[in-house]
Amino acid sequence: MRSTLGWLRKQLAGIVALLLMAGLFVVAQLPTVSTAEADTMASKYAFEPLTIALPEAAKSQSIRTVNKEYEHIRAWISSVGAAIAVNDLDGDKLANDLCFVDPRSDQVVVTPTPGKGGDRYAPFALDAAPLPMGKYIAPMGCVPADLNEDGRVDLLAYYWGRTPIAFLAKPVATKLEPSAYEPVELVPGNNSKNGEYSGPLWNTNAASVGDFDGDGHQDVFIGNYFPDSAVLDDRVDGGVEMNKSMSHADNAGGKYILRFTGATQGAKPTATFALDDKAIPADAQGGWSLAASATDVDGDNLPELYIGNDFGHDRLLYNKSRPGHVEFAEVKGIRGAAEPKSKVLGNDSFKGMGVDFADLDHDGLYDLYVSNITTSWGIEESHFQFMNTAKDTADLRGRLQGGEAPWVDRSAQAGTAWSGWGWDVKIADYNNSGESVITQATGFVKGDVNRWPQLQELATSNDELLKHPYFWPNMVAGDDVGGDHTLHFWAKGSDGRYTDLAPRLGLAVPVPTRGIATGDADGDGKLDFAVARQWEQPIFYRNVSPDSGSYLNLKLVHDKASAEGPLPAAGTAAIGAQVTVITPDGKKYMDRVDGGSGHSGKRSHEVQIGLGKVTGPVKVCLQWRDLTGTIRTQEVQLTPGNHTFQLGAQAKEK
Repeated sequence: MRSTLGWLRKQLAGIVALLLMAGLFVVAQLPTVSTAEADTMASKYAFEPLTIALPEAAKSQSIRTVNKEYEHIRAWISSVGAAIAVNDLDGDKLANDLCFVDPRSDQVVVTPTPGKGGDRYAPFALDAAPLPMGKYIAPMGCVPADLNEDGRVDLLAYYWGRTPIAFLAKPVATKLEPSAYEPVELVPGNNSKNGEYSGPLWNTNAASVGDFDGDGHQDVFIGNYFPDSAVLDDRVDGGVEMNKSMSHADNAGGKYILRFTGATQGAKPTATFALDDKAIPADAQGGWSLAASATDVDGDNLPELYIGNDFGHDRLLYNKSRPGHVEFAEVKGIRGAAEPKSKVLGNDSFKGMGVDFADLDHDGLYDLYVSNITTSWGIEESHFQFMNTAKDTADLRGRLQGGEAPWVDRSAQAGTAWSGWGWDVKIADYNNSGESVITQATGFVKGDVNRWPQLQELATSNDELLKHPYFWPNMVAGDDVGGDHTLHFWAKGSDGRYTDLAPRLGLAVPVPTRGIATGDADGDGKLDFAVARQWEQPIFYRNVSPDSGSYLNLKLVHDKASAEGPLPAAGTAAIGAQVTVITPDGKKYMDRVDGGSGHSGKRSHEVQIGLGKVTGPVKVCLQWRDLTGTIRTQEVQLTPGNHTFQLGAQAKEK
C-alpha cells in the first residue's frame, strides 16, 4: 500500500495534467449551432465592402528595410504597422473621416469614408514638417483626440524610430488638407542632426488616451515594443535584440504616461505634456506591448489600464491616481483548481495583441476580450473572454483595492477561444439587437512558403538564445505564417455561445488584418467599420443590415466653447464618460466614450447602444469628470435615436 501511495504521489502531476487535457477536450467539443441557426443568425447582418480612397505616394514597398542583424527575419519585423481610426474630423456631426496608416507608403493618411459624402475633400498624407523625421522612421498608429481642448479633433501619430507627434487641427483651416494640422512634439526636447531626427528611438505599438490623474484633462499612455534601438536602419548592424522569452519576456521598450500640462489655441496651436516614466509599476514596464485600453471598470471615472503584451504577461493596472500624480497598482486574477496558469488574468504567458472592454452579459460590469495566437497545428494558445465575477460595483472595487482582478476566462465555453493569429478586437452591436458582436482581426505574414514548422521549433528553444536575432529562423519576403487567416465576426446564439458568421457575410477574406475601427459614418443608426490590412488595401464595410432594432447614439462633449473657424468643430469629446441604460424591463446596457482601446484600430467617440425592440423612453445614467476634475452624475429619460449632450456641471442636450 505504501509503495502504491508513493507511486501515486510521483505520478500526481501527470494524472492532473491528463485530467485537465481531457476536460479541455470535452469543452472544446461542446456543440455548435446548426447550419440552419447559423444561417438565421447571419441573415440579421449585411455589409457592403467599399474601397477607401488613398493619395498618391512617393514610395511603395511590400517589406521594410531593417537593421542588418534583423535581415534574415525581415518579414517578421515587417508584420505590423497597418492601422485605422474613424472619427469626425471636419465637424459635420458624422464619424465619416478616417486616419489610416499605410505601411506600403509609410504615410499617415486622412481620407473620407467611402459612399455618401466621400468626395468632401481629397485624401492626403499628414506632413510632419518642420519637425525632424528620417528615412528610418515608420508610423504605426493614429489616435484621434482633442489634445489641446479647442473643440477640434486632433490626431496623435506614433512611430517606430521616434517619439509620437500630435497633429493639432488649426481653427483657421478652410478644409481638411495637410496645412490644416500643426505638428507638435508630444515629448519635448527632441533634437535633429543634419536635418534628421536624433531623439529617443521609441518603437511604439500601443497608445490610448484617458484622464489618468482625474484632473479633467486627457493624458496619453504610450507602450513601446522593441527596446529603444535602430530597428529599421539598414545602415546599422547590431544594437538590437528580440524577446528573451516566449512566455515571460521583460526586455522591451518603455511604458510612459504623458500627463497634460497645458495648451494654446489659434493659428499655431500647442499642447504640452509631462513625461512620467514612473507611473507604470516596475514589474509592468518590460512587456512587449501591442495593445492597450484605458477603461474605468469600477465607476470612479479614473480609467484602469490594460496592457496587452506579446511573449508574456498582460497587465491590468488599477488606477489610484490623484490630480497631478499618476499611480497604478497591478491586480491579478485568482487561479482556480482546474484553471491553467496561462489563462489567469495577469499571469498569462500568451501573446496579447488586442483588447476591448464591454458588458457582454448585461450585469452592469465590464467584461473584456483579449486576442492571442490560436492556430491549430501552429501555436494553439487561447483567446481570453474574461467575464466579470464580482457581485456588483462595490464588490468589484473592494477586490481591486485588495489586488484581485475578479475576471475568469470563459472563451472555451463561449466558443470564442480559437480563431487564428489574433490582433485587434472591437465589441459592438451592429444590428442594434441589444447583443454585441466580437469582431476580430487575424493573420500574420502572407507568402508562399509555410514557415510554421520553423516557428514551432523556435517556440520550444532555449530562452537564453531567443533575445539574439542570430538564432531566429529565416523569415523573409515570400514566407507565410497564417497568411490565409481572415476577419472573424463572433455573434451570440440563443444558447449563449458564439458563432463566427464572417464566412456567411463575405467578411472572411484570406488576408492578414490588423486594425478595426467602428463608427456610424452615414448617420443611419447602424455602426459601420473599417479594417486595416497588413501590406494590402484597407477596406470599409458599410452596414446595410436589415430590420435593425432601436438604439441610442450619444455624442458627449465638454461644455466649452470651441475655437471659431471656417470649419465647424465637433467639440471636445468627454473621453472616459460612462453611460448606463436601463430599459423598462430592467435590462442593463453600458458603454463609455473610448479613448483608443485595441491594437491599431480606434473606434469613434460616439457611444452607440442597441436596444432591440424597445421603442419608448429609457432611463440613462451619465457619469463624467468635468474640466475641473469634478465627478458629475445625472439621470435623463431619452427616446431612442441620436442625442448630443454638453457636459459641464450638468448635462445639457443640444
